[in-house]
Amino acid sequence: MKTVLVTGAAGFVGRNLVAGLERRDDVRLILFDVASAPAVLEAGLAEADLVYHLAGVNRPKDESEFMTGNAGLTERMLARLAELGRTPTFVLASSAQAELDNPYGRSKKAAEDAVLKFNNETSAPICIYRLPGVFGKWSRPNYNTVVATFCHNIARGLEITVNDPSKEMELVYIDDVVAAFLRHLDGAPDSARQRYGVRRVFRVTLGELADRIRRLHAIRETLTVPDLGDDLMKCLHATYLSFLPEDGFGYPVKLNTDNRGWLFELIKSEHFGQIFVSKTVPGITRGNHYHDTKVEKFCVIQGQGVIRFRRIDSSRIDEYPVDDRAIKVVDIPPGYTHSIENTGDRDMICLFWANQIFTTERSDTHFNPVIKQG
Repeated sequence: MKTVLVTGAAGFVGRNLVAGLERRDDVRLILFDVASAPAVLEAGLAEADLVYHLAGVNRPKDESEFMTGNAGLTERMLARLAELGRTPTFVLASSAQAELDNPYGRSKKAAEDAVLKFNNETSAPICIYRLPGVFGKWSRPNYNTVVATFCHNIARGLEITVNDPSKEMELVYIDDVVAAFLRHLDGAPDSARQRYGVRRVFRVTLGELADRIRRLHAIRETLTVPDLGDDLMKCLHATYLSFLPEDGFGYPVKLNTDNRGWLFELIKSEHFGQIFVSKTVPGITRGNHYHDTKVEKFCVIQGQGVIRFRRIDSSRIDEYPVDDRAIKVVDIPPGYTHSIENTGDRDMICLFWANQIFTTERSDTHFNPVIKQG
């Protein structure tokens, strides 16, 4: 069992790190934040095997608070560890701005220098992370990162400001930061190494970032998701959804109704096709068409029915009974006209997947009855 002190535990990075630490059964946590009593920090410094020092100031009312909140707190913590004769692993969340000559950057650089000095004097294991912009769930708009601000505003229909669309930035995702930090629980740092980084870094312009988040916002209208094989888009999607208002998680679908029942599109993508859902009333048959290239999957999840196939150059009909007592997926090959009939006494609900998005311009859907008349 390791005792771990986390400063800044209620902040953006802290909350995510604490969630990761709490999933482990080999960790005892001591959490310190701005509202904590000084005794909490004292206990953590006296007992911790590992210190995650995340606390800091980045948007103070007075610029002097940069130095007191960043370098000052770090120096006091290290001085107390020296008094106690303790050398826990010390992980410092610094900033890429430590390279810049501004009040915030100078304060982060001073905190780094204090940690390096402590390492030099005590040989305590240290891990300094110069983090670029961190984004992800639980970040604060107009405080932590422009990603949070864009997600918050776009999710609420508010304006965003893009002063220089061509400005390039580096970003790291919160889960990658947490994973990097957690690795220090499982082994002592390299004694010859003081600086560490997050393995995956995204580079994006401000204009592209705004465009990506707007596309994520539009999913509810277009139902079209972007390429989530793109790691940045996948991480932005998760981040954007975390900024939805709590009364806005749900949204209506466009229900297409007729005498057969109803049908609606659930989601679609140029990369994986589309998913839709139908309700078919008893005795009704849907389909009676074939595709040249499009392929589909049918899955009845309520009721019972029969899916019929006939290769368009053959008279043979194959039948696949389907019902919700033994759910199965049925593939729909090209060149086979097919239909699905509700043979039960209640509504039949079916999930459909197609590898292409349906459009009237390129439907690849050709009418041809499975059971020929006469």
